[in-house]
Amino acid sequence: MFPLKPKVYIDGKDGTTGLQIYDRLSVRSDINLLLIDEDKRKDPAERKKLMDAADIVFLCLPDAAAIEAVELVENPKTRVIDASTAHRTNPDWDYGFPELSAERRSAIQTSMRVANPGCHATGFISVVYPLVAMGLLSKDACLSAFSLTGYSGGGKKMIAQYEAPDKGTALFAPCPYGMGQGHKHLPEMQKICGLTNKPVFTPIVDDYYKGMATTVPFHMSQLNGAFSLEEVRQKLADYYAGQTLVHVADTTDTAKLYANVQAGKDTLELIVAGNDRQFTVTALFDNLGKGASGAAVQNMNLMLGFAETTGLNL
Repeated sequence: MFPLKPKVYIDGKDGTTGLQIYDRLSVRSDINLLLIDEDKRKDPAERKKLMDAADIVFLCLPDAAAIEAVELVENPKTRVIDASTAHRTNPDWDYGFPELSAERRSAIQTSMRVANPGCHATGFISVVYPLVAMGLLSKDACLSAFSLTGYSGGGKKMIAQYEAPDKGTALFAPCPYGMGQGHKHLPEMQKICGLTNKPVFTPIVDDYYKGMATTVPFHMSQLNGAFSLEEVRQKLADYYAGQTLVHVADTTDTAKLYANVQAGKDTLELIVAGNDRQFTVTALFDNLGKGASGAAVQNMNLMLGFAETTGLNL
């Protein structure tokens, strides 16, 4: 006799992240996807009923709505994955980036509450966290980063703006934003990496649908010890050895990068480039994949005991 399939509910299925999660889960036969009637999708009582019936609930909502949604859950066995920013620095929630450490992976597997990482934060943390964890980079380092993303990361409103036939000429050019250094991903970038100083961060949106390139520049003198560029690359490669969804390119001979090369995939690749004095580490990934919905499904797989990459695009 086969065990009952886990029941999964997506609260906020019609948003960009929710739709991407739905696309990954709707074709799977190993879960029971609970669906709300369209005319009741904003009905708190109906949403609460489905949440309490589910083994896993995805919250794909604005921050305030995600906080309210958690309060609706009364079933102590219902486990929640929040795709919003609301709980990423909350100590009562586990941060859903399993590749960072064996301890973090284990915590996700048994967690009742998992905060899914932000897209820009995923890129920055994938670079900086291992350098700090290995002792190569001090926690009090003063860092900067810039992160180029496709417009899908802005949600339905931004997608409509960029895809409008009469869009203005400005939308054909890269657009740095969050210039006041208050971007919503900064708190998790600092906290998860254990940094004393908040990094100087420049997000940039451009006229392509999806794909992200998050770059962190370094002087080799910032590292604790004397290293060549290849040694830094090898240190990162060793740190992520054995991971399926995160890997480090096997060369430092990179002249140029394209931010959309991982579009459609749920993997992340780190590119180390430069020389033995100054270098960059760039995370290439899909802002809707490992930067959002792919990571959420990966966390669900771990929480339910499925193979980690089930339903993901490799």
